[in-house]
Amino acid sequence: MEQQAHIALPLKYRPMTFEDVVGQEHVVKTLRHAIASGRVANAYLFIGPRGIGKTTTSRIFAKALNCLSPKGGDPCGACENCRQIAEGRSLDVTELDAASHNKVEDVKPIMDAVQFKPAASRYKIFIVDECHMLTKPAWNALLKTLEEPPPYVKFIFATTEGDKMLATILSRCQRFDLRRIQTHQIAARLKYICGQEGIRASEDALLAIARGAEGGMRDALSS
Repeated sequence: MEQQAHIALPLKYRPMTFEDVVGQEHVVKTLRHAIASGRVANAYLFIGPRGIGKTTTSRIFAKALNCLSPKGGDPCGACENCRQIAEGRSLDVTELDAASHNKVEDVKPIMDAVQFKPAASRYKIFIVDECHMLTKPAWNALLKTLEEPPPYVKFIFATTEGDKMLATILSRCQRFDLRRIQTHQIAARLKYICGQEGIRASEDALLAIARGAEGGMRDALSS
């Protein structure tokens, strides 16, 4: 009998819908409203400490924007577009980790791609993680597109260091400051996951792990 591959808890229980996102209700509410009302900005910027859901929220937002059967601003999670984005194989959603790809040559494929309409979706979406690490020349290369993007292009930026962002970029993005997740919310999520995994853990132990995570869900699940 073939043994199942182990999946780390942060990956196994990564939120797939806005409903699953913990501790960022203010962000989720606004994003849902934007989608439901059809008033979607050209560029979004998520700022906050590590492990609180910036990249996860970016992916859920991308799914919601390109979902074939959205439900009140939420992605259905079942259509082909949702599945492809969740699995990282959508031709219309590109992710760039600026921590290791931060030069002009790294953003050039984005500049080339914006010239073409989406292959099978409403929008062509670019998610740039740790975007504060892009070099100034790289940002300058992106700036023209940010100023006058084609109607089918959306940018989602995420960073742990908003104070390092250029003012010219900040002024072109709708900014969201994500909060550290409250201890009781982390503990409640841990309790749910323990139940799903058949793990016995006391309330005190879960609270101790939640406090030690200092507001980061990923750190709590990795403990």
